[in-house]
Amino acid sequence: MLQDSEQLLPTRTPDAVAARLERLILEGVFRPGQLLPSERRLCDRLGVSRTSLREGLRVLRSKGIIVTRQGRGSEVAPLVAGRDDSPLMHLFRDHPRTLFDLLEVRSLLEGESARLAAERATPADRVLIQRCYETMTAYIESGQEIDVERLAHMDHAFHLAICQASHNPVLVHTLQSLTDLLLSSVYASVNNLYHREAPRQMINRQHARLYRAVMEGRAQAAKRAALDHLGGIEAQLREIEAEEQRLERSAMRLGEWK
Repeated sequence: MLQDSEQLLPTRTPDAVAARLERLILEGVFRPGQLLPSERRLCDRLGVSRTSLREGLRVLRSKGIIVTRQGRGSEVAPLVAGRDDSPLMHLFRDHPRTLFDLLEVRSLLEGESARLAAERATPADRVLIQRCYETMTAYIESGQEIDVERLAHMDHAFHLAICQASHNPVLVHTLQSLTDLLLSSVYASVNNLYHREAPRQMINRQHARLYRAVMEGRAQAAKRAALDHLGGIEAQLREIEAEEQRLERSAMRLGEWK
């Protein structure tokens, strides 16, 4: 069903073409940094002429939604400008206490995205979630030495695939705008917890529980699994922090800091 704004325009006008492409970008079909398909493929899929398509792309370029480079084609522009270099991002990255604040935000956003994904995921969404989950578990079970950064990216991709299956563009783009911070929190979790037997088993069980709930369409169970997962990680990280503080105090009492 067309959106109201699209129904007001003939479907082949440049503005209508631009509106349809904008909707595909909002829904995450085309993502920031991704090249758009060729003009021929876009014309075939949208059922429009090359002239209308080119004018529609010009509208998107004027809004800064896409960028076109000679010899490369058009790609979706970063939708949150300068997110990596802003002073706020530097402050967040450089202060470890922010990790616990970020875990709280992840609970708020990912708990709801898991619930919505369980309710709304299409067969294609489930295929993508399954691929991410199986890639992650296959790497974990391969027996090779774990590369923390690699596993963190797989972990993040699994959670992002669930979020995208929520079909809430605002939720998806909010989480994508925090990609670097979210990756840092996943990295911290893997780096600090995964070499410890009990936390590693906990994380693997929680991922499996979240995966099954989403794939089986059990909305409340999916939300609970996401919340338990993030709550468990926070509790484990706080315990490690407390343990390090105890060790530091013990060292000071032994005179190692004199």
